[in-house]
Amino acid sequence: MRLSAQTDYAVVMLSAAARHCGISGRLNATVLSDETGLPLPTVQKLVSRLSSAGLIESARGTGGGFRLARPPATITLADIVEAIEGPIALTACVDHGKHDCCIEQSCRVKPHWNHVNEAVRGTLAGVTLASLSRQPEVA
Repeated sequence: MRLSAQTDYAVVMLSAAARHCGISGRLNATVLSDETGLPLPTVQKLVSRLSSAGLIESARGTGGGFRLARPPATITLADIVEAIEGPIALTACVDHGKHDCCIEQSCRVKPHWNHVNEAVRGTLAGVTLASLSRQPEVA
């Protein structure tokens, strides 16, 4: 399983925003692009998607920019992944309305995929943006 580059960039971007949480009012895409090294168009695109998902709040005009919609400790890696990738599902067979598998009628694993998906989501939900934005401890 590999996350898309867009999801990786969203995590990097939101981690940087979390480090600014409480320090400055709002960030703008240019500052975030400079700080993270992400291309400005990518940051702008992600701001739009993350805003639509309710993870950031944005405002236009003087004093505009964006900020996290919630404290970093309440935003999880699962929230970010789902904002960019959609619901966490490792196989298409658990999607409602999808019936394109040639072994669907006889598959003995299909009943277990929801449990697996919930375990993966639970693990990702256990990682907060606050923990991702901290400097790692050196062993």
